[in-house]
Amino acid sequence: MTVARILSVKGRNVVTAPPTTTVAEVARTLAEHRIGAVVVAVGPGKIKGIVSERDIVRAVGLEGPEALTKPVSAIMTSTVKTCQESDTEGALMALMTAHRIRHLPVVNKDEQLAGMVSIGDVVKHHIEAIEREAEEMRAYIATSG
Repeated sequence: MTVARILSVKGRNVVTAPPTTTVAEVARTLAEHRIGAVVVAVGPGKIKGIVSERDIVRAVGLEGPEALTKPVSAIMTSTVKTCQESDTEGALMALMTAHRIRHLPVVNKDEQLAGMVSIGDVVKHHIEAIEREAEEMRAYIATSG
């Protein structure tokens, strides 16, 4: 299963915010959209960073409520791990595990934002593939006996 297939099922919509957005505004956006991360972008699809719920909790834990008034650029991860549509679910799992991340922006050949996948998306599609394979094996066994 490739990233392109995952995106064809879940869609390509990505919630973004400019770097000047406050941490409180991003927290509201995460809650409203029921998502775990927002891509910080400038212009159409130019990734500057990513901020997750974990980043916000860490900032508030260290700095108190004042962290919520800061621009999201102050707490975002600037070195963003990304993937491409041709990447496989195995490659995604390895990358996410190695770097302890839960969200991967998908970029095209021009490094422009083209979608987002989460560990939940990857696990869901992996389980579906395993279930499909098991069903095919059961059908094969039933017809060959």
